[in-house]
Amino acid sequence: MNKQLSLVRDFHQRYGIAQPDYPETAHLSDAEIVLRQALLLQCGSDTCKAIAGGDLEKILAGLVDLAYNALAAIAIRGDDVITVNVNWRQDGSVLSLARVISEKINSCTSGETLAYSGLFSLSRHLCKFFLNADFDKAFQIVHDSLMTQDHGQPISETLLKAPDLTTAFYE
Repeated sequence: MNKQLSLVRDFHQRYGIAQPDYPETAHLSDAEIVLRQALLLQCGSDTCKAIAGGDLEKILAGLVDLAYNALAAIAIRGDDVITVNVNWRQDGSVLSLARVISEKINSCTSGETLAYSGLFSLSRHLCKFFLNADFDKAFQIVHDSLMTQDHGQPISETLLKAPDLTTAFYE
């Protein structure tokens, strides 16, 4: 099982979010897909605003948040991450970045693990090749923050307060 997916499953277990035992799979209901899509759209909006503002730390937080939410959907399905190749290359335009993020989020309306895996893979790829950041370290920092925040009801996998991610950037 993907190590980040394992962390998300731990989050779900701790906060009582239903998920089948791995590797049992479940179908996402239309309502669950819509809820997941709303969370992804919120994260995508925050990420695009950070891109427009040029705030690298907020972009990193947004990408990790997108990855976390994509993994949450996979965990709720009971699946594992599917390896997906990412073809985005830096072309000097922030529009191409916003476009590829939007397209990957939009593909998640299918509710399929492959689409969520694609968004996760893109987020990981952009952290490394666009931001020059350590995705694994940033993900762990975000996960630790989520595990210690008071979420209230209802629980979601979105960051209530972004942690300091400056140590996740390579020099």
